[in-house]
Amino acid sequence: MSVKIRLKRIGTHKKPYYRVVVADSRSPRDGRFIEMIGTYDPLKQQGGTAFDQEKTLGWLKKGAVPTDTVRALLSKAGIMKQHATAAK
Repeated sequence: MSVKIRLKRIGTHKKPYYRVVVADSRSPRDGRFIEMIGTYDPLKQQGGTAFDQEKTLGWLKKGAVPTDTVRALLSKAGIMKQHATAAK
């Protein structure tokens, strides 16, 4: 079972809003997930992302693989840098 950190869309038509979730890679995009670790609002100019840093780092240490979009969001938040320094 591979675990991914990915986005789950919960917004309405033309008003996207996403939850950052940890899910089994076989489950559908908006389907079942293991844990919610953050949110992403692309319509906000600044401060559109919010992550639970401890949960996110914990899942990254366990081997969860973020998607490309989530990896970019985590990099902007500085979490990927913390994960890289903690892994050394």
